Amino acid sequence: MIDGPYFVLTVLGALACGLAAGAFAAFSTFVMKGLAALPPAQGIAAMNSMNVAAVNPAFMAVFLGATGLCAVLAVVTFVLWPDEGTFELLFGCALYLVGSFGVTVAANIPRNDALAKVDPDSAEGAAYWRAYVRELTAWNHVRGVASLAAAACFILALT
Repeated sequence: MIDGPYFVLTVLGALACGLAAGAFAAFSTFVMKGLAALPPAQGIAAMNSMNVAAVNPAFMAVFLGATGLCAVLAVVTFVLWPDEGTFELLFGCALYLVGSFGVTVAANIPRNDALAKVDPDSAEGAAYWRAYVRELTAWNHVRGVASLAAAACFILALT
C-alpha cells in the first residue's frame, strides 16, 4: 500500500505529469496549428519568442518538477520493489523521463536551437520552418501522450 510521504510524492507526480501533458497537448493541437498558418518569417519569429518565454519559473517548475519527482519516485520504488503498485510507478516514471524529458532534450531542444539560427526571410528558413512544424508537432504529441500515460500509471498505482 502506498502511504505517507510516498503517497504524497505519487500524487504530486501524477498532478505534475498531468499538467505537463495538458501543456504539450495544447501546444500540439492549436498553438502549432496557429503558428503554421502564419507566413514562415512570422511563424519563425513567434516560435523563437515562445521558446525564449518558455524558460520561466512557472513552466520549469512543472516540467523539471515532474522530472525530479519521477527520478525520486523511481529510486524509492526500486527500494520498495516488489510492493503493490511498484510496477505501475516505475513504468510511469520511465514514460515521463524518457517520453517527455528525454524527447525534449533529444528532439525538441535541438530543433528549437536550429530554428533560432535560420534566417526567417530566406528560402532555407521557409523550408526549415515547414519541416520544423511537422516534426515538432509530432514530438510534442509524443511528449503529451507519454506525460498523460505517466499520470495514469501513477493513478493506477494508488488504486
